[in-house]
Amino acid sequence: MTRNDRDLPPLPRGPQDTVQRPLARIDHGGTPHTVAQPNGAPRAGIVVVQEAWGVTGYIEWLLRVFADVGYVAAAPHLYHRRGDVVIEDHDFAKARPVMTSLNGEEIAADIGNATGFLREAGAPRVGIIGFCMGGTIALWAAAHADVDAAVTFYGSGIDKPRWSGFESGLETAASVRVPWLGFYGDADRSIPPAQVERLRTAIEPVNAPTQIVRYPGAGHAFASDPSSPKHVREAAEDAGIRTREFLAAHLG
Repeated sequence: MTRNDRDLPPLPRGPQDTVQRPLARIDHGGTPHTVAQPNGAPRAGIVVVQEAWGVTGYIEWLLRVFADVGYVAAAPHLYHRRGDVVIEDHDFAKARPVMTSLNGEEIAADIGNATGFLREAGAPRVGIIGFCMGGTIALWAAAHADVDAAVTFYGSGIDKPRWSGFESGLETAASVRVPWLGFYGDADRSIPPAQVERLRTAIEPVNAPTQIVRYPGAGHAFASDPSSPKHVREAAEDAGIRTREFLAAHLG
C-alpha cells in the first residue's frame, strides 16, 4: 500500500472538487439517511456522522467521495426528531440547543439503522467516520455498534458524557473492539491535549488496533471544508491520507 494509491478516497478536500454523483434520501428503521451509491457492488459501507451543523453540503460531498471509489455511504440525519435542521452558516447559537437535546438512546437507534441499511445494501464490512459530535459517536460505535472500523475527528466528551445516556470517551475506551483511529489538534480549546493523552492511556490495552494522532497548531474542526477559517491544510491532508490507508486496511 502506498500513499499514491488511487483506489483510496481523497479525504478531505472540499465540495467544489467532487463529481456530482446523485444522492438519495432513504428511510431505514425510522431514520432518514442521505445515501451515495457506488457503481456496481460496494467494496464496503461507510457511515458518515455529521458535525453539529447537521447533514450539510460538506457531509454530502464526503458521501460522494466514498461512493466514487466504491463504498456505499450513508449519513443518518441525527436531527430528524427536531425538524431535521441544517445549519449551513455554522452559527453555534442555532446548533447548540439542537445538538445538546440528543440522547444516547436516539443516537444508538440512528447509528444502528445506518449500519443495518449498509449491510442490507450489500456491504461486506462497515466503517464509521465522524467529525466533531460525530467523532464522539464514532468512538462510541467502535465499542457498541455493528461496525468493523471507526475514525474519529476531534470528538469531545472524553472526560464527561456529551449527552444523557451516553458514555464519556474514557468510559467507552475499555470496550473498544474494532480498529479505531482518532485525530486531535493540540490547539483545540474544547479538547485539551491532557484529555487526549488520558484517552490514549485508557484505550491502548484493548484487543484491537488503535491509534491517536495529534497535530500541533491545529484547532477544532481543522479538517472542515477548506473554505472554513478553521481548516488547517497540512493537518487535514495528513489526516486524510491516514484515513484512506486505515479504511483500506480494515475494510478491504
